[in-house]
Amino acid sequence: MSDALSHELTAAVTGTADQAPPPSTLGLAGEQLSPEEAAYARASKADATVAAYRADWREFCDWCTREGHSPAPAPPAAVSGYLATLARAGAKVSTMSRRMAAIRFFHSVQDLPDPTSPARVTTVWEGIRRTHGAPPEQARPLMPPQLFDLVAATATVRAFRSRPPEPDLAGARDRAMLLVGFFSALRCSELCALTVDNVLPHERGRTLVIASSKTNQRGEQTELVVLPFASHPDACPVRALDTWLELSGITEGPVLRRVSTGNRVAAAPLHRGSVNRRITDLAARAGHGEHGYSPHSLRAGFVTWAHLRGASDREIAAQTRHRSLASVGTYVRVETAWLANAATNMGL
Repeated sequence: MSDALSHELTAAVTGTADQAPPPSTLGLAGEQLSPEEAAYARASKADATVAAYRADWREFCDWCTREGHSPAPAPPAAVSGYLATLARAGAKVSTMSRRMAAIRFFHSVQDLPDPTSPARVTTVWEGIRRTHGAPPEQARPLMPPQLFDLVAATATVRAFRSRPPEPDLAGARDRAMLLVGFFSALRCSELCALTVDNVLPHERGRTLVIASSKTNQRGEQTELVVLPFASHPDACPVRALDTWLELSGITEGPVLRRVSTGNRVAAAPLHRGSVNRRITDLAARAGHGEHGYSPHSLRAGFVTWAHLRGASDREIAAQTRHRSLASVGTYVRVETAWLANAATNMGL
């Protein structure tokens, strides 16, 4: 690959030319990406993934500079030494795995050999995993009654000095965010990406069409999620969603959006950081701030609550779209370990 093509491809995918790795000198000279090719190159990775890779690559380059290694092409000693440094500093195995993925990615866009595949690296990596491996941290499930405490903590009326009181749009949005997020069991990225066109009417509620997901990144399969009516109006995700859309006047585009301090709806959708702040603030307001709820707590809460209500793993996976039933089980083990367990019925 030529210097120009390597630099442009990396810049197209990462969104910046300044942070591109040292270009390769392999391949044809003078070839460049067209605007159309550059657009497809950028679409090859999710924005969040690219942002994480960019930060990881920058750190690896800084480490290589300090240690006297070339970051691209990186010798096996650089990768294994970098992993050992991270492990010594207490980095999580999941973090180191992502750093390796970033290194592979930036080498692949330059048509350079994968520096994480030599035996030196794989042996060190396996040793790190065996020595420092630990179960992944799981989000604390947010489910009834705590969920409804957060819903009740949302604001309903906004008072102003210069105009009459109005329905609090941020509060209406937050109620929709919490209830739709819980009942749909969507991942946070999917919830933020939901558009009006993705919400289809149904006699029993709404059907959500998920264009792409973590396990369906290319959208090759249509994924459907049900959003049912709930018997209690204050706990109904459909009613909360319809109320938010009506009050906000949203008829197209993103469903969950930012709301200004002046109680006006913006065009920009919420992102994970925004959802995290809203859940954190509402949890504190509801008196549950110590639990450390996160955006993933809604999905984890659905799985745990459904299991406690007697749903099978297969029924839960039909909503969460987990491909492995074992993955469903990881959500509920801590919360349900004391239920229906032979150790609690020993009679001793």
